[in-house]
Amino acid sequence: MTEATTRTAPALTIHAAAPEGGSQWWREAVIYQVYPRSFADSDGDGMGDLAGITARLDHLAALGVDALWLSPFYRSPQADGGYDVADYRAVDPRFGTLGDADALLARARELGLRVIVDLVPNHTSDQHAWFAAALAAGTGSAERSRYIFREGRGAGGEEPPNNWESVFGGPAWTRVRDRADAPGSAWADDGQWYLHLFDSTQPDLDWDNPEVRAEFEDVLRFWLDRGVDGFRVDVAHGLVKAPGLPDWSGHVSMVEGVEDPTSGGPGAPPRPAAEPVRAPMFDQDGVHEIYRSWHRVLAEYPGDRVLVAEAWVEPVERLARYVRPDEMHQAFNFPFLVSQWRAPDLRAVIASSYRANDLVGAPTTWVLSNHDVVRHASRLGLARTGKGPNGIGAADPQPDAALGLRRARAASLLMLGLPGSAYVYQGEELGLPEHTTLPDDARQDPTFFRTHGAEKGRDGCRVPLPWEAAAPAFGFSPTGASWLPQPAEWAQLAVDRQAGRAGSTLELYRTALRLRRELGLGTGSVAWLPGFEDSATVLALAVGAGGPGDVLVLTNLGAAEVALPQGWRVVLASGAVRVANDGGVLVPGDTTVWATR
Repeated sequence: MTEATTRTAPALTIHAAAPEGGSQWWREAVIYQVYPRSFADSDGDGMGDLAGITARLDHLAALGVDALWLSPFYRSPQADGGYDVADYRAVDPRFGTLGDADALLARARELGLRVIVDLVPNHTSDQHAWFAAALAAGTGSAERSRYIFREGRGAGGEEPPNNWESVFGGPAWTRVRDRADAPGSAWADDGQWYLHLFDSTQPDLDWDNPEVRAEFEDVLRFWLDRGVDGFRVDVAHGLVKAPGLPDWSGHVSMVEGVEDPTSGGPGAPPRPAAEPVRAPMFDQDGVHEIYRSWHRVLAEYPGDRVLVAEAWVEPVERLARYVRPDEMHQAFNFPFLVSQWRAPDLRAVIASSYRANDLVGAPTTWVLSNHDVVRHASRLGLARTGKGPNGIGAADPQPDAALGLRRARAASLLMLGLPGSAYVYQGEELGLPEHTTLPDDARQDPTFFRTHGAEKGRDGCRVPLPWEAAAPAFGFSPTGASWLPQPAEWAQLAVDRQAGRAGSTLELYRTALRLRRELGLGTGSVAWLPGFEDSATVLALAVGAGGPGDVLVLTNLGAAEVALPQGWRVVLASGAVRVANDGGVLVPGDTTVWATR
C-alpha cells in the first residue's frame, strides 16, 4: 500500500454539471460505432450489411448504449472501406438498399436507439459522377472546379503543384495522364494534377465552390428526411485549404494530426515554440462558416439532431472552436485516445478537455478505440502506450495480451465514469484485441500498399465480430465467409461465451452503462480528490449529478496496491480488489473502481 487518504471532500472542481436546460441527449450519450463491413453479415457473402446490423440491434439495446454511429454504407468501390463515396444518396449493394436503411432506422427507434450516420465531405470517390465529368470536361471546365485541379511545376509541369504528402503515404497529387485508366482516353495527355489528401482514388473537393456547399446541404436534408439523428463528419478539419496551397514540409498522421512541426520550405526560419502547428491543408478558419450553415440546416428538424467532428486539431482550445454554440455539437477527443497510460498524462488531458469545452458550453467526449487505430486492448499492452503504431504485423513486437486487457478494462471504466459523451467501438465491449498476425495477403487498407508494407494499416482493428463461438465465422456470417480472417482465439471472446458470465468484459460494460445512467455520471460535476491531485500513479475523481462527490472514480495505474479512501464502498471494479486485514479495500495496479459513500 503506497498511497492512502482519509479525506473525502472534493478538492478542485474541474468541471461543473451542465446547467438547467442543457439536457440534450447527446451531452451524456454513450454512442456505439458500427463498422458495417464487420458487424454482421445476413446474406453469407462475407461482408457485413444493413440487414445484419438490424438483426443484431438487440445486442446494443441490452448493452445499454444510447445511439449507434454507422460508418459509411454508401455506394462506393470500397478502395478505402467506404470512405470513398461514389453516391451519397444510395446504399452500396454490398450493404443492401435504401429500404434496408429505412428498416434499420425503424428498428432502432423501436429499441430507443438513435442513429448517427457518417458523412465524408472532404473528398469523393474517383468513381463519383462529378469526378468522371471533371476528367471528361478537361482543363478550365466548371466540372473541374468542383475539385482541386492544378497545373504542375517545373519544365512541362512534370512536378506536383506543391510538396504535400498524403496521410496514407506518398505524394498528395496525381497527374491525370498518369492514372491507370488514362491510356487511350480523351484526356491521356492531360497534364493537370488533382489533390488527394488520402488515396489517389479519393480526390479532394473544392469547398470554395458554392455548388459543392449546396450539394452537401442537400445530402444532409436527404438523410434527415429519412430520420437520422445526426452526422459524424469525416476529416471535419480538412475541407478548406490555405489560399495558394503553399508548400509545407510537415507530416500528418491519422488521429494524431501534425506529427512533424516544421513549417515552410528549406531555409525557412524555425517556428516559435509557442506558436500552434497549423498545416495549410487542415484546420483553416473557413471551415467554421460551413458548419454554421450545417447547424442551421439541422435546426430545421425536431429532436436535437447532432453534428460530430472528426478533427485532428491541437491545441484543444482550437478544437473547441468546432463546438461553439452555433457550429457542431461534439468533437472527438483524440488527445485522450492517444494519451500515454500514465496518471499525469491522463490528468492533464482530462482537465484541459473540460476547461476548453466548458468555455464554449459543449460536452467533452471520450473515446479509446475506433476503426482507424489499434484496439486499446492491444495498444495498452505494448511497451509504449499512447496511439501505438499504424497496425501491427506478425513480425512486429507483440502486445502483452493479459496486460493489455487488464488496462483496457480499467481505461474503459475510467472513460465511462467521466461526465460527457463516450464512444464505444464495436467489439471493445468484448475485450477484443487487435488481429496482430493477419496475413499480408489478406490486407486491404490502402495505407499498407501506399507505404509498401512499412505501415500495416487498419485492417487489424476491422476484423468481423465474434457472436457465437461454435458457429461458422463465429456467427458473423451464416456461410462462414469473412472478408478478413478471424483469429481462432476469438472464440472464447464471442458474445454467447461472455453473456451472463460474471466478470466477463461484456458484463462489465453492461453493468457500467447501467450504473452510469442510475448514478447520473454523464451529466455530473468533477473534482480531483484530495491527496491524489499530484499522484504519479493514481487518478481519483469525485463525480456527482448535483455536484462532485457522489461517486469516486479511482484508477490505479501503478504497480503497487492503493488503499481506497475511507468512507467509500466499491460498486464496480474493472478487476478483482482485495480486502485488507483492517477491513479496508486495496485496489491493485491497472484497475479502476467506482465507489459510493
